[in-house]
Amino acid sequence: MGVGNITELTSADSTGVNALLIAICEEIGVRAVLTTEVIPWARGSVREIDIARRLMHYAVEHRTLPKGVDDRLLTVKDPVVLEYSEEELRLLHAAVKDPNFRIFADRTTITVFNHELFVRGTDIQEIFAQLGVEEGTHAFYLGRELMKAKLAITLGKTYRQEGALAWGYLTPPDDVRSEHVKLTQRKRRTEKRAEGG
Repeated sequence: MGVGNITELTSADSTGVNALLIAICEEIGVRAVLTTEVIPWARGSVREIDIARRLMHYAVEHRTLPKGVDDRLLTVKDPVVLEYSEEELRLLHAAVKDPNFRIFADRTTITVFNHELFVRGTDIQEIFAQLGVEEGTHAFYLGRELMKAKLAITLGKTYRQEGALAWGYLTPPDDVRSEHVKLTQRKRRTEKRAEGG
């Protein structure tokens, strides 16, 4: 059965379209499908169909819904969004003793705090302006993280500071090297030496 025409000729992300087409194929006993990846929104269709095939086969064979078994086809929205209440974040804030900023995002709001500041808001430029950061590398790091937090809110995703957003089967592995931490540590050591410590 050719499913490529449907994914290629429908202006919709291919993950959901392919999942539904493969569910139909599994239900009616189609054993082979043909797809293409010509149009930009169909990129990854071959891999999506492979994941969908396994998911739908499992669901039909076990007479269960294709839900909560394999979330790799959830590429835009997350199945569950991790969030903390303002009360929980204020408790965390009270326990912080260092100047490093912690960033959290819930469904609507970004919260940034360290041992001195507690800032909540929805506009990342306003949040950044309240942080008083002047060092270039630290400003770049915070700007990147605030943008990622805003993107997570916009798309309904979980934000984890210094972690990649989850993109289902498209999620890149986390970068275990953190240049920000290295640069910040170097600068603090240099400052201590300059102070005679």
